[in-house]
Amino acid sequence: MNQHAKIHTESDSKIAIRHSTCPHDCPSACALDVEVIGGQSIGRVRGSKLQTYTAGVVCAKVARYAERIHHPDRLTHPMHRIGPKGSGRFARISWDEALDEIGDRFNRAEREFGAESVWPYYYAGTMGLVMRDGINRLSHVKKYSRFYSTICANVARVGFAIGTGKIAGVDPREMAVSDLIVIWGTNPVNTQVNVMTHASRAKKERGARIAAIDIYNNDTMKQADIKILLRPGTDGAFACGVMHVLFREGYADRAYMAKYTDCPAELEAHLATRTPEWASAICGVPVSEIEAFARAVGQTRRTFFRLGYGFTRSRNGATQMHAALCIPAVTGAWQHEGGGAFFNNFALWHFNESIIEGHDAIDRNTRALDQSKIGRILTGDAEALHGRGPVKAMLIQNTNPMTVAPEQALVRQGFAREDLFVAVHEQFMTETAQMADIVLPATMFMEHDDLYYGGGHQHISVGPKLIDPPGECRSNHEVLRELAPRLDARHPGFTMTPRELIDATLKLSGHGDIATLEADLWRDLQPDFRTAHYLDGFAHADKKFHFKADWAHPPFGTKMGDIESMPALPDHWTIIEEADTAHPFRLATSPSRSFLNTSFNETPSSQAREGKASVMMHPLDAASLGIADGDVVTLGNTRGETTLVVKLFEGVRRGVLIAESVHPNRDHIGGRGINTLTGAETVAPIGGAAFHDNKVWVKRAVA
Repeated sequence: MNQHAKIHTESDSKIAIRHSTCPHDCPSACALDVEVIGGQSIGRVRGSKLQTYTAGVVCAKVARYAERIHHPDRLTHPMHRIGPKGSGRFARISWDEALDEIGDRFNRAEREFGAESVWPYYYAGTMGLVMRDGINRLSHVKKYSRFYSTICANVARVGFAIGTGKIAGVDPREMAVSDLIVIWGTNPVNTQVNVMTHASRAKKERGARIAAIDIYNNDTMKQADIKILLRPGTDGAFACGVMHVLFREGYADRAYMAKYTDCPAELEAHLATRTPEWASAICGVPVSEIEAFARAVGQTRRTFFRLGYGFTRSRNGATQMHAALCIPAVTGAWQHEGGGAFFNNFALWHFNESIIEGHDAIDRNTRALDQSKIGRILTGDAEALHGRGPVKAMLIQNTNPMTVAPEQALVRQGFAREDLFVAVHEQFMTETAQMADIVLPATMFMEHDDLYYGGGHQHISVGPKLIDPPGECRSNHEVLRELAPRLDARHPGFTMTPRELIDATLKLSGHGDIATLEADLWRDLQPDFRTAHYLDGFAHADKKFHFKADWAHPPFGTKMGDIESMPALPDHWTIIEEADTAHPFRLATSPSRSFLNTSFNETPSSQAREGKASVMMHPLDAASLGIADGDVVTLGNTRGETTLVVKLFEGVRRGVLIAESVHPNRDHIGGRGINTLTGAETVAPIGGAAFHDNKVWVKRAVA
């Protein structure tokens, strides 16, 4: 136990306060104080005051983590399917039987169809590097189809880096010394509670104002002093209207731009026609509100732009991020403490994951399949398969594509294939696990060792094993170690323990060793003020912030999508899925407070708070269709239909629908979930998923 641990007795049970890091959401990666009771179970989970970003606050769902980790429905032993696919009929087997079956089926697929017919598939059920990314080592060593991650961060990251040159910004704790915090395209009350911790501190101690820019009057906007309500996919137009006013009314810092930006005169000329009236017609925000917001930003040196993921989950998402990011470069807010912009600190970590991921074994000629296109891939789409053979076998860990992936009709069709072998390593019987041939029981983060970083802050940490897992649960790493000899997969990473992998990775990355990091608890990697504010120049070769985006040469990722039509200067890119006569509504699937994608869907407190799967609709829109509050409605488009309950809600623009979170498919009437309506079209310039960019029709459901 480390120096900060405390032990006391309560009801004759020894309670040790141990420390960990939440693995469920990389922007937060909250520092945790965990009650470990008698060395066997956990009690309360609190945000640790020992880490300055978490600052003692954690979301309600993680505070109740005992409800999840000790849930009676956890998977605790391996099983194999004994009924039809999707029937949920399984029988218990031993670990050796399960692993032997997986090994045999993978080897058979490789012999008959080639190594690329096997596709290990994973994602962010855990954000720990060892347990999340080790599956890539198996893909690389065996030359299986590689995995191209597109569901979450690609679009936002490239949109930020195209302006600054790297994915890093102002210390997010500087929100506490800001005079205006602009929370744009994210709902941190639901998703990143610590953003609100620091913003609220500035409001209380400095009289700072909070501005929220979003597509509905969510819980964050309800706490804001300035509320900007947009139509989905129009943030770029709003940003241009704001910058037009900044130039027109003398708030643009010309001296700053001359020194630190690439083409301010060209930007100003371009924005001459992007008036507030032009922007208002596109985004729906009244001209007076666009002008008032611009003046607030222009008159406030310490304006902090906290940019989120949500407004980038659109076909024009990268250009929207870049347009918003240009505003503090126009005002010169980067010069001031509490000013500038922040999205993510990915560039700080410098983790060398070569052993974890087996970089020495990568064959770039092996195809990398797009995770967002899993429906197309499993139904034989030639383009999605890169013109090569079918996927015949999968190992799925830490993700639930049967619910969260786009184009659910295709996903369901693909998983129903009798010739597709699927092994799922999971904590609960998810809808993906129900489609599996083999189901393996997985540990949770307090039941194994791992290495974490905070994308939304600047700390790294070791999350140690605190208690033993229930039943026969094994970690992701243990499963890979056991599969390796069955697949003749040879690499030093398969012979190492998680702690050895963490230690080796830290040393390779220049972060010392595991013992030193454990002693630090949460190591702060925040660079100095000048570096974080780019006062010695931005990270491009010319040291300038780039108003003119070079989308044809993104700083990372694989180029794809309609790059040629992307606007170089900030603009409204009209590639979004616009409403039309047949589909008069725009639908976004925003995150809820009590679910995290499909994590926490199984906990009673989260289920009670979220209730039935529902969609928010403006009362005037509902009235025009003869729909009343609580009615059952069907939403549809060319991809399919879903049926759910309507909630009348005035906090959206007319023609906009909001369905919060990803409820299980079974919670929708008819069993078709919300992602039946989302598309998997490629988002330029490096791929991504446009979850919040859908046109749909609405009608009252037929009984």
